[in-house]
Amino acid sequence: MSLDLTTDVVSLTRVLCDIESVSHHEQRIADDVEQALRGLDHLEVSRHGNSLVARTGLGRAERVVVAGHLDTVPLNDNLPVRDDGTYLHGLGTCDMKGGVAVALRLAATLPEPARDVTFCFYEAEEVDAVHNGLRKIAEATPELLAADFAVLMEPSDGVVEAGCQGTLRVDVVTRGERAHSARSWKGSNAIHAAADVLNRLTAYEPRRPVIDGLEYREGLNAVGIRGGVAGNVIPDEARVSVNFRFAPDRSLEQALDHVREVFDGYELEVTDADAGALPGLDRPAAADFVAAMGGEVNPKFGWTDVARFTTLGVPAVNYGPGDPMFAHKQDEHVPIAQLRSCEERMRAWLSGAQETTR
Repeated sequence: MSLDLTTDVVSLTRVLCDIESVSHHEQRIADDVEQALRGLDHLEVSRHGNSLVARTGLGRAERVVVAGHLDTVPLNDNLPVRDDGTYLHGLGTCDMKGGVAVALRLAATLPEPARDVTFCFYEAEEVDAVHNGLRKIAEATPELLAADFAVLMEPSDGVVEAGCQGTLRVDVVTRGERAHSARSWKGSNAIHAAADVLNRLTAYEPRRPVIDGLEYREGLNAVGIRGGVAGNVIPDEARVSVNFRFAPDRSLEQALDHVREVFDGYELEVTDADAGALPGLDRPAAADFVAAMGGEVNPKFGWTDVARFTTLGVPAVNYGPGDPMFAHKQDEHVPIAQLRSCEERMRAWLSGAQETTR
């Protein structure tokens, strides 16, 4: 399929969303994006798995990264996209093909920006960090992501969201002893033992720290439970999968220590972990971007690759169309007017305009 990057951002969003690209199945959309980008003479394009990097080389005094992921969570009877005149409804409209459409439009129609730009469109953001396309680029060719500032086009309801939470997933393991279920007293039920784990989670009171004037809300929640051998066997093992979303004033080590404290006495196995990112609003590049986008800034609830840019030493923020509260929901949608306004503001900023209108 040939993507027309000169079409309006609403139409482009719809076309991108109707290309199914659930995590680990991004090849088709990556092929289409690559074909469209390679037709632009002002960009140097490279492919990395199912991720693309496209860079201007104008010798400007400043370089910025504009990035977005190509994958989505699994379908939930929410494709093809529906346009009601006010919103586009469907998988990926909010998280985050609306933001990708904005970035692709800018890549195609802004051949001489005032800042050099590195556009990055990457795979596997919605799954475990080991698969993340941006992580792979950062580890293999970090020079491609070197920049003075980065904008991650994650949904932020059209305002800047600073920093991001860290995320930690652990299995809390309970042990027992197998026995025939007709003679259960001869064994010890590991699933029943998990009740105390759930009770601790129910009683848990999360922090709400204020960092740089922004209130972050932590959360510790069970996101899965499994156990059992057969319908007539007392289980000897059960696992409660617990996700800790922690404020960026905690390091990854501090977050793990906290979870260990909450589940003291239990065996823990870490299954996924990524540190968060502090707001960094004292950085001049971040402060200038916030001002250019209208001055409003909120905390980011959830982990994003802003944290990965922070690790690379690149100040970064989240900014894109769509209310993040609708990400991953069946009724995911994006306001059509917000798609257009985000493109307009980003275009003005990259062009070097000193003021944008909200």
